[in-house]
Amino acid sequence: MDIPNILSVTGAISVATLFGSMAFFSCVIAPLVFIELDAPTAGRFIRRIFPWYYVVVAVLSLIATLSFAATLPIDAAIMGFVLIGAYISREVLMPRINRRRDALVQGNASAEVSFNWLHRFSVLINAVQIITVFCILVRSLT
Repeated sequence: MDIPNILSVTGAISVATLFGSMAFFSCVIAPLVFIELDAPTAGRFIRRIFPWYYVVVAVLSLIATLSFAATLPIDAAIMGFVLIGAYISREVLMPRINRRRDALVQGNASAEVSFNWLHRFSVLINAVQIITVFCILVRSLT
């Protein structure tokens, strides 16, 4: 097997792993946490797991970006945008969401609007990432 094929397979595996991880976390883990745990415990757990979720998304999308760079530059660029989205979600949105949530819990009702907006924006980014990763996965398998 030559280097371009190895890189292509590596990219496809990282994209498949990324899609499976994102779908499982978003569709199973996150909802189940809020169904099975009381609200304070669920909130603490989600705060602890989300930074790791974004690290997994970033690492796998970086591997895909680098793997596709030589042979599939469009796919590499798209996966690079997934990486950027993970970085922005983890380093910019998540701290702001947490601060707004803390303010809301402490009785600051004015924090609710910004919390809801930031949370919805992070969910939108995640949904777009999942759809994008799925499309790259389908492309890499055909």
